[in-house]
Amino acid sequence: MKKSKKVWTSAVVVAAGKGTRMNMDINKQYIDIDGIPLLARTLKVFEDCSLIDEVVLVVNNNDMFYCKENVVEAYDLKKVKFLVAGGAQRQDSVYNGLCQVNNEAEIVVIHDGARPFITEEIIEECIEAAQEYGASTAAVPVKDTIKSADEDGFVKKTLERSTLWAVQTPQAFLKDIIMKAHKKAAEDGFYGTDDTVLVERMGMPVRVVMGSYNNIKITTREDLIFAEALATKRDKQ
Repeated sequence: MKKSKKVWTSAVVVAAGKGTRMNMDINKQYIDIDGIPLLARTLKVFEDCSLIDEVVLVVNNNDMFYCKENVVEAYDLKKVKFLVAGGAQRQDSVYNGLCQVNNEAEIVVIHDGARPFITEEIIEECIEAAQEYGASTAAVPVKDTIKSADEDGFVKKTLERSTLWAVQTPQAFLKDIIMKAHKKAAEDGFYGTDDTVLVERMGMPVRVVMGSYNNIKITTREDLIFAEALATKRDKQ
């Protein structure tokens, strides 16, 4: 992929969920992974990425003060320009963040706060793909055989694995495109499982960028075991 010129780029990092599947007293975004809060690890990558000009951080309204003091200020995250309260669903939270990005922004990168093992390289490749194609997403080829089943639990079809990708974040977009996609979805009362599907339903292409199998989304307690191992390895490098 050819290198594109540097343009103003905002990141919307979404960390507004409650993490109820963890069944822990603390929101999963603030769980320590090898001594550093999960969300701080995520934000540090964006802080260090030269193509990112600002970060809009979307958090649970009840966590605003805690996040500001224990993550943003504690880890000196200067690119975090706004803390924004999340909405009822992830899509609402993303839109709240989009409404706060800098007017100069041409590209917006959207990322899950619970994916702390993203790399600067993947962020940059998603940005470059968005500049060229309008929209992009990190993803990895699926490893397992995938089947679709009917309502009674019987296999209907075995899908062609070579064409299947497990979608991750970051996802990057020209700002005008993602804003139009979110507004259209809101008008239609449509909720998607990610942001690229909002663009797809407008008939626009989305470029797949190779992600990483380490770029896990931490959702359950079992994920924490793998996360600790990844963090220990990364911190020693």
